[in-house]
Amino acid sequence: MTTTELPLPDVAGSLPEESDAPHRKETWQQVALAAFIVVPFSAVVAAVPLLWGRGLGWRDLVIAGVMYAVTGHGVTVGFHRYFTHRSFRARRSVQVILAVCGSMAIQGPVIQWVADHRRHHRFSDREGDPHSPWRYGRSLVALTKGFVYSHVGWLFDWEQTSQSKYAPELYADRSMRRVSALFPLWVAVSMLLPPLVGGLWTWSWQGAWWAFFWGSLVRVGLLYHVTFSINSICHVTGRRPYRTKDRSGNVWWLALLSMGESWHNFHHAEPTSARHGVGRFQLDTSAMIIRLLERLRIVWDVRWPDMAMRSRRRRLPSGA
Repeated sequence: MTTTELPLPDVAGSLPEESDAPHRKETWQQVALAAFIVVPFSAVVAAVPLLWGRGLGWRDLVIAGVMYAVTGHGVTVGFHRYFTHRSFRARRSVQVILAVCGSMAIQGPVIQWVADHRRHHRFSDREGDPHSPWRYGRSLVALTKGFVYSHVGWLFDWEQTSQSKYAPELYADRSMRRVSALFPLWVAVSMLLPPLVGGLWTWSWQGAWWAFFWGSLVRVGLLYHVTFSINSICHVTGRRPYRTKDRSGNVWWLALLSMGESWHNFHHAEPTSARHGVGRFQLDTSAMIIRLLERLRIVWDVRWPDMAMRSRRRRLPSGA
C-alpha cells in the first residue's frame, strides 16, 4: 500500500549562481587533519590481526559486517536520502523498515536526525549550521576546536533543532512519530541482537560476549565515527569539482565505509540526488541499493543525476 507523501519543506536553501572560490589549506592544517584521521584508525587496524583467534573470529566479522551494512544503509538510504531529501518514493512498509534500520544505528530518532540534517543544509558552514568545523575560524587552535566540535561536540549542545519546523511532515506522521518514540527499543535490539546470534551460533557464552564486543560495541563506534566524519572531514578537505555555497568535499578513501556518503561535494550541489558518487569509479553502495529496490519496484520516482545536471553544477572543466 502506498502512502501520500507531503512535499519536502523548503529548508535546504538554494544554490547561488556563483559561490566562493575553493579555500586552499595551509600545510599545518593538512598535518593536523592527518593526525586526527590516521592515528585512531591505525590503532583499530592494528588491533584486528593482534586479536585474530584470541577474541576475534570470522563469525564475529560476519555478524559485525552484516549489522554495519544493515544499520549503516538504514541511515544513508533511509534517514538521509529518503526521509531528509526525498530522493525517491517508497511504500509505507518500506518507510517503516528504513526508519527502524536507521534507528538501530543509534544516532538518534529518525525525526530528530532529519531535522538536524535539514538545518545543516540550510546553513551549511555558516552561522546556524549545527556542526560546521569552521565555526571558530581558520587558525590551528580554531580549526582543531571546530573539527572536534563538528565531529562529536555538537551532539552535546543543549539547544535542539526544532522537529516541527525542519521536519513538519514527519512530525505530523503518526507512524514516524511512533518509530521515533520507540527509539530505546531499537537501541536495545541493535545491541542485543549480535550477542544473541553469536551465542546461538557458537552455543556458548563466550561466543555471545565476543559477538557483543565486535558486533555491537565496535560496530556502533565505527559507524558513529564514519558518519561523524562526513560532518568534519568532508567539510575540511577533499576535492570540490562542483559549485556549492559551502566547503563540502569528496573524500575517496571514506567511500566504502560511508556507503557513498563521502562524495559530499556533489551531494551539497544536488541534495535530492539519489546518487552521490557520480564519477565512473566513485563507489556508492547506497545508490546501488536504491537501484536494486527500483528494479524490484519497491521504490519509484528515483531522482537520478544526469549529465546536464552535473554540467550545470560543475566548477572545473576536468573530471569529478
